[in-house]
Amino acid sequence: MVVSKEKCKGLDDREIIRKSLEELDYFSCLYQRYEAQLLRYIRRITRVPEAEAEDILQDAFISIWKNLHGFDPGLKLSSWIYRIVHNQAVSHWRKQTAYGKKPDLEWDEQRYAGIPDPPPPAETAVDEETLFSLLDRLPLNYKEVLVLKFLEHMSYAEISDVLKIPEGTVAARINRAKKALSGMAAGLSVFAES
Repeated sequence: MVVSKEKCKGLDDREIIRKSLEELDYFSCLYQRYEAQLLRYIRRITRVPEAEAEDILQDAFISIWKNLHGFDPGLKLSSWIYRIVHNQAVSHWRKQTAYGKKPDLEWDEQRYAGIPDPPPPAETAVDEETLFSLLDRLPLNYKEVLVLKFLEHMSYAEISDVLKIPEGTVAARINRAKKALSGMAAGLSVFAES
């Protein structure tokens, strides 16, 4: 039995955890609450099709369930969940993109050498496909901080919790990633200072 959305709305994250540990059906509240944003995050970080993102999310929620007893109440639940989903997504992405693992993955010398295309004119709006194309050119450690900061709207502290790195490292990676992007796309306003 899945707990109704109405019952879930009245519960905060900590109550959902407590009730889930007592009665499995309440775990569906976590899934209902976080499914859409986590699927969006998985698609942004891995660029996989919807069905594959749903598989990654299912695997992540299995891991969340298995580790629910070990949740540290001192952490923000959303950061803890994002960390598990992030690890699952990155693991999946690495398996899929490892050289020689995916037969339809072609070697693109220009992309992997880091040579950017000429930047678009400043007055041209950057569409989502162009944005993700630019993000895909960055090393994963830069891509993940930019996605978490500017597309998932997380604070430095939350990103630190998700990636298990110090806040200073988060700030440094964001700064370096923004500099790398500035050479690729003049006028890309989505990554403006926040």
